[in-house]
Amino acid sequence: MKSYLSHLECTSCGETYIADEPNRVCVACGKVLYARYDLASVRNKLNRNLLAGRANNMWRYREVMPVRREENIVTLGEGITPLLKALNLGNQLGCDSLYIKDEGLNPTGSFKARGLSAAVSKAKELGLTRITMPSAGNAAGAMAAYCSHGGLEAHVFMPKDAPIANRQECDAFGARVTLVDGLISDAGRISREKAAEMGLFDVSTLQEPYRVEGKKTMGYEIVEQLAWSTPDVIVYPTGGGTGIVGIWKAFGEMMELGWLDKVTTRMFSVQAEGCAPIVRAFHNGEQYAEPWENAQTKASGMRVPSAIGDYLILEALRESGGSALTVSDDEMIEAVRDMAKAEGVYAAPEGGATLAALRKLLESGQVDPSMSIVLMNTGAAYKYLEVLA
Repeated sequence: MKSYLSHLECTSCGETYIADEPNRVCVACGKVLYARYDLASVRNKLNRNLLAGRANNMWRYREVMPVRREENIVTLGEGITPLLKALNLGNQLGCDSLYIKDEGLNPTGSFKARGLSAAVSKAKELGLTRITMPSAGNAAGAMAAYCSHGGLEAHVFMPKDAPIANRQECDAFGARVTLVDGLISDAGRISREKAAEMGLFDVSTLQEPYRVEGKKTMGYEIVEQLAWSTPDVIVYPTGGGTGIVGIWKAFGEMMELGWLDKVTTRMFSVQAEGCAPIVRAFHNGEQYAEPWENAQTKASGMRVPSAIGDYLILEALRESGGSALTVSDDEMIEAVRDMAKAEGVYAAPEGGATLAALRKLLESGQVDPSMSIVLMNTGAAYKYLEVLA
């Protein structure tokens, strides 16, 4: 097992960069860099059926992961989360094949563990020892945990009203925490300023190339768990959007690898009514999303007024034939309770948003109940007990 990482490529202008030195965004245009792999060699050397005997975590996909040397992998066992057949909810909604991908069972309780495992591992491999990031909550806890395990110094900047659980876990893992009076965008600005001032490496969402590589493993897993096919529909709660673009990137790679015959998935982005820049841009036919003013929602992971990867999210939605919609905070909290009662999955508000969105999609006829549908629960409710109460 080895990585076939070949280079970094700008997703906008196509400029390429060496993958074995620290890079963040494209120097030429400021847009998102993607890790690229020698997929032709992977296709010749790796049969997808060989994956079954590998480690039960996301690093089973080592050939298309960015860390070259195994000793640099910082892992807490993230990935290979269950794809649960939601029979009770399916019966209630009249859906034949409804699934929940439960990312709340990852280390630190959210899908953020995937991205931060990849980012911290690559930072370690590149000789970086001090990293920083802004976070609305779960990403901060994940980074702090992986830095602790990997021996790196973590600096976290989060809004003062981030969930208490996230602040406590960052303290427990030994991170340097700075609470910011404002939103995630304000925390991001301060994180970048401190990075320049203190010589820290900033791993903000899609402002470095490797967090998305961890997130894309959700796409690989879903396909493997569905016997090498894609679902018809994925409903994804969207803040910074790394999950959507990561899954879409995975599907593209798997097509090149010959692991998929076709991609049937339509991607649906759900945002909160109080913070919906992607939804607005999608329905206005725009390539980029204007920042959302006065962002408000109880789902801290969705309170992202501006996303650097906005054009990638919108591209994935349009290429897949999907769409974007909003739900209210009350609708998502109600759906959290409904999912818990029906399936025993106690989802974060973001996960509840996917069920609330599915109800609207079924009612409007955008999604047919006979389709195979995956709801992405990105985190555990236990991080949000004060909100859900």
